[in-house]
Amino acid sequence: MMEKIQSRFGEIEYDPDNTLLFPEGLVGFENLRKFIVMPNEKEGPLFWIQSVEDPQIAFILTDPTSFYYDYRVVPDGREREKLGIDESGDCLIVSVVSVSSEREITLNLAAPILFAPETNRALQVILEGTNFSPQTPLPTVEK
Repeated sequence: MMEKIQSRFGEIEYDPDNTLLFPEGLVGFENLRKFIVMPNEKEGPLFWIQSVEDPQIAFILTDPTSFYYDYRVVPDGREREKLGIDESGDCLIVSVVSVSSEREITLNLAAPILFAPETNRALQVILEGTNFSPQTPLPTVEK
């Protein structure tokens, strides 16, 4: 049975069975556990997730390997357990995108989101001892 929420995008109808579950929430938003992936209106590497519990909260996400080809994060056993997958289970990596008031776009590569498509669970992890920044600028393209 479909449900509805009012959000910054207007009224959204969604299937609760397709809700993306963050068992630990997101950094700074630990109380928000359920999100829906918004249909992508435009072509491109960015997409939105919308909180079901707080209609004012939405995040832009992207696959960081579209910009940083060598970026790799491998979930450990504890993370795989929380995602509900074993060693052979698929785990995708996405990053939160921020846009400053100066319209500078950055990726949070220091705290990526691990996503298990088969369980529809996601987990934001903080990478220890990394050179990656929570505000990594998009790479510039040489002309």
